[in-house]
Amino acid sequence: MSGAELYLVAVALAMDASAVALAAGICLPQVTWRHTFRLAWHFGLFQALMPVLGWLLGLSFRFAVETFAPWIAFALLAFVGGRMVKEGMSGDRDEECPRKDPTRGRTLIVLSVATSIDALAVGLSLSVLGAPIAMPAVVIGLTCAVFTAAGLHLGRLAGRVQRLSHWAEALGGLVLIAIGLRILWENGVFGR
Repeated sequence: MSGAELYLVAVALAMDASAVALAAGICLPQVTWRHTFRLAWHFGLFQALMPVLGWLLGLSFRFAVETFAPWIAFALLAFVGGRMVKEGMSGDRDEECPRKDPTRGRTLIVLSVATSIDALAVGLSLSVLGAPIAMPAVVIGLTCAVFTAAGLHLGRLAGRVQRLSHWAEALGGLVLIAIGLRILWENGVFGR
């Protein structure tokens, strides 16, 4: 995976986190540096750890599926990307603001896990393809942290503009699907 592709994957994965951060910024009466740090740190950390976990899980059966690796990688990316597009375009998210501060306690942990599940599948894909994980995990985590902080402050400024988060998530899903298709292309599935 090239540096540009890695960055596109990181940006695509960060879309869920930035959409949640945008909603949190809309709902919080005031966004402080503590809100920003807590949300960006946790989302970035979980986003960095999940691909490592997926990569380690993939090592256990990598040799059994090497022949099908491009298809497995495409299927995982297409599944995650398709789900992101569907969720982004459905517009059925809860428009009400939560009463609890989403940057604290159990809510923060649940949101951190929920927004990073997609990164698990990406880590599994990288493992199946035999790609290293250290640099992708760092890039994915840092990109997520930056996008989370930006989303939180954009949410504060944007008021009640929820449609932006839907389009961002859908765009992120399309990027993942496109990268999956490129993996198939690079492995000669389409006959070049």
